[in-house]
Amino acid sequence: QVQLVESGGGLVQHGGSLRLSCAASLNIFEFNAMGWYRQAPGKQRELVARINVGGVTSYAESGKGRFTISRDNAKNTIYLHMDSLEPEDTAVYYCNANILSRNYWGQGTQVTVSS
Repeated sequence: QVQLVESGGGLVQHGGSLRLSCAASLNIFEFNAMGWYRQAPGKQRELVARINVGGVTSYAESGKGRFTISRDNAKNTIYLHMDSLEPEDTAVYYCNANILSRNYWGQGTQVTVSS
C-alpha cells in the first residue's frame, strides 16, 4: 500500500513563502515520477510541479520562477518550496506519485494566501 503524507500548508500573506513536504511509504525511486497538484474551489485539479525518477523537473506556467520542487532521497520525501505567493495560489495541494501507470494521492494540505 503506497502512502503519501503531506505537511506544511497554512495561511500566509501575499508575497510570503511556504514549503510543502510529502513523505512516501516507499523508496521514491520506485516511482516513475512524483509531483504536486492543486485544486481551488470550483476548479479542476491541476499540475503544479513534477520531478521524475531521473531528477528532471517541470513546472506549470503559473509557478515558474516562484516554485521549486526537490527531493530528499534518504527521507523518501519531496518538497515544494513556494515563494512570492499570491491569493490565486490558494488551493488544496496534493502530492502525487506514479508507478506502473497507477497514480497515488496524498490527503491534501490547504494553502491559503491572504491579500
